[in-house]
Amino acid sequence: MALTAGCDAVPDPADDPPSDTAPADPASGRAASPLDNPDGTAPGLAPLTSAPDREAALRVIDRLATRGRGPGTGYDRDEFGYAWMDTADGVPLAGNGCDTRNDLLRRDGRAIRLRSGDDCVVGAMELADPYAGRDIDFERGPSSSMEVQIDHVVPLSYAWRMGAARWPEDEREKFANDPLNLLAVDGDANAAKGDSGPAAWLPPNRRVRCAYGVRFAQVALKYELPVTAADKDAMRRRCRS
Repeated sequence: MALTAGCDAVPDPADDPPSDTAPADPASGRAASPLDNPDGTAPGLAPLTSAPDREAALRVIDRLATRGRGPGTGYDRDEFGYAWMDTADGVPLAGNGCDTRNDLLRRDGRAIRLRSGDDCVVGAMELADPYAGRDIDFERGPSSSMEVQIDHVVPLSYAWRMGAARWPEDEREKFANDPLNLLAVDGDANAAKGDSGPAAWLPPNRRVRCAYGVRFAQVALKYELPVTAADKDAMRRRCRS
């Protein structure tokens, strides 16, 4: 599978069969509301369904600045550091000896089994995928690892066009590995998203579309990125409906 600009379909090099090792934290796999998860360390993406939550969602989205997309000149995935680095400064989960991809699998999965002899690599797990709205029984392997991918909620190339091209390298590395901007999701849905903003792509699972917009807005606000007017309007519509 080709690497897309917005959602990094980078396979984990450790595509070995799992072993029956200890499961992850029993709380793993329970989806959190983005309103209650400002640092991205809690798992998943829970729908926002109540009137008060949707009003709070609109207040987050309304804080976004808007501007047109800039050119993609000079964009390259490597401008955000090598994929799934554990050494990005200033983000949760970094520096723990495990790469970002496996950190996110452990955060979002449940019934996790680790690769034999490894304290980091997830060999098998269950995922309640927020994008497609289905349960995935994931098992690492040459033909199956891409079934679950790690999505950059605000795609890297989108960020590049909206101002990240002017950031220092360490800020781009932080952005690419920040768990607030990362979700373990269905691989096909992730590939379909590409580098789209919310005006062009939203999760097929309609129940999480408002929550997705809030998460997109939270990332943009944290990194002082504007969004396009069309994307802001799309996020607002999903939380009004």
